Amino acid sequence: MDAKRLERLERKYKQSADAQLTMTPKKHGHGHGPRGGMGGSKPKDAGKALKRIFSYIEEERLKLVFVLFCVIVNTVASLAGSYMLRPIINSLTGPDGSVRKLLWSVILMACIFLIGVAASYLQARIMIGISQRALQKIRNDLFCKVQKLPVRFYDTNSYGDVMSRFSNDVDAVGEMMNNTIVQVISAVISVTGTFALMLYTNVWLTLITIVMLPLMMRAAGFVAKRSQKYYKAQQAALGTLNGYIEETVTGQKVVKVFCHEEIAEEEFAYLNQDLRDKQIKAQFFGGIMGPVMGNFSQISYSLTACIGGVLCVLKGFDLGGLTVFVNYSRQFSRPINELSMQMNTIFSALAGAERVFDMMDQEPEKADAEDAVGIQEKDGKIYWDIPENNMQYAYRSKQPLLKPEVVLQNVYFGYNPDKTILKHITLYAKPGQKIAFVGSTGAGKTTITNLLNRFYDIEKGCISIDGIDIVDIRREDLRKNVAMVLQDTHLFTGTVRENIRYGRLDATDEEVIEAAKTASAHSFIMRLEHGYDTMLEGDGANLSQGQRQLLNIARAAISRAPILILDEATSSVDTRTERHIEKGMDRLMADRTTFVIAHRLSTVRNANAIMVLENGEIIERGDHEELLKQRGRYYELYTGLSELD
Repeated sequence: MDAKRLERLERKYKQSADAQLTMTPKKHGHGHGPRGGMGGSKPKDAGKALKRIFSYIEEERLKLVFVLFCVIVNTVASLAGSYMLRPIINSLTGPDGSVRKLLWSVILMACIFLIGVAASYLQARIMIGISQRALQKIRNDLFCKVQKLPVRFYDTNSYGDVMSRFSNDVDAVGEMMNNTIVQVISAVISVTGTFALMLYTNVWLTLITIVMLPLMMRAAGFVAKRSQKYYKAQQAALGTLNGYIEETVTGQKVVKVFCHEEIAEEEFAYLNQDLRDKQIKAQFFGGIMGPVMGNFSQISYSLTACIGGVLCVLKGFDLGGLTVFVNYSRQFSRPINELSMQMNTIFSALAGAERVFDMMDQEPEKADAEDAVGIQEKDGKIYWDIPENNMQYAYRSKQPLLKPEVVLQNVYFGYNPDKTILKHITLYAKPGQKIAFVGSTGAGKTTITNLLNRFYDIEKGCISIDGIDIVDIRREDLRKNVAMVLQDTHLFTGTVRENIRYGRLDATDEEVIEAAKTASAHSFIMRLEHGYDTMLEGDGANLSQGQRQLLNIARAAISRAPILILDEATSSVDTRTERHIEKGMDRLMADRTTFVIAHRLSTVRNANAIMVLENGEIIERGDHEELLKQRGRYYELYTGLSELD
């Protein structure tokens, strides 16, 4: 690898690693709107996050009290069992020692330890149940909130960032609830109890241990600080390497087309070596923590044993007391180290909890008004459902909605308040008409269709269906009656039949087959190994792009929605297949008011009206022949004098 390319590669992936070290989520996606997000590695308000976490387990307070009792019993049993060594050793070395007394002391110590084991088992068993039930509630609340968030949220937050809330962040909370909280409580009790027993056993030896403690903590802090630094660098390098692997594997066609294999191998080798170097440092500093603390503990142990031995000879300190004390002096630093190590876990969990709760606290879609108009189906027909307290539209009560008229009147809209995307958009779609939108990328075609089903609400103007403002229609009923076929296909894990039926869950098998025939998908479905019962996974990875799009069209066909939106619906279908499904599409659109977005102008020639958009405005309108006679922008696009960009 030449020096210049190596320098560029180092700079590129240093920026990537730096981005991961700051834990700023990368944003991916499409659509207009500001790119934003939620993230952070340290909790902003630890107390608030902790209080909210415990709100999910407050119903199990009695169990928590019992868990706390078990932790106390386990810790006290461990300390008391260790202290039993004092009378046992004294009975062996003292003049009044006896086998009977020794035996009873050993049995008592064993019983104490058994009580501790039982308490530890109960505490772990109950706490895991409590924490897992809490995590279940958190995931349920989070998933329910995801269903209520507006489309704007997904346009401003990457899907990967959203998914990390369900996996990494919730798992971090679970780890804290499963183990960390109990370990922290146990460590605090253990430190307190050990220190009290050390004081009770011998004050002077306790002072020696306390003098050594700051040195041990300073050494531990020195190692932990560098260990944390290198572990962060390791995780950043690992994330960069995984990202490179993912983008290279998913982009293999591009890699091969441009003969980029050797370069990819060289770049991977560089990233792999960078990860290796960081892992060596991280593992080294992480691995020496134990030996460093162990050596300091040995020094403290040696000093305590030597001075304790002197006390035994000169001051009459009992040998059993010395044995117990040196054992406690070894144990004293362990819970303190555990506490310091658990703080990182706690802060990570609280930061993750804040990210989860931040999503839960996002504003949902605006609630419908109490007198919002509904749409109901009865006897195969669709009717307006006007509430009794809605006097504005009382005259439409129980009127059928067959082929709705859609009107946009002087509509203004912008994804950001400071930038207007659509300006004075006015158009009429009469019942059963096909309205087409053409124009350059970013002209506002998709934005208009997003407004029809209230993915976004307009700033000014009015959009109405049969004279009823869509703002006054229940959002759920509105969307049930607007079917969409998007440019980006999406299929769910399940059979072909289930994916088509997603458009109307109560559809019969015969209706599923009829919808597939309408979309010209029936023939290729029957060629699949299991026909309509073929399982689709990975977003339909076992189908071609065109086949996936045909299933999306069939999904729209099975819907009885009277309004149909086709957003580049045939962009992934070859010309031959496109011609093959034209008749099926005509059947699909025959009884519906349809809006079509297409780059292939040949697909919109039979539209009742074609709207040519530029910079968010309609600059030309008319049918195919009328627009050709105007010899304007549409004429230039159709004749090839200019191209869509």
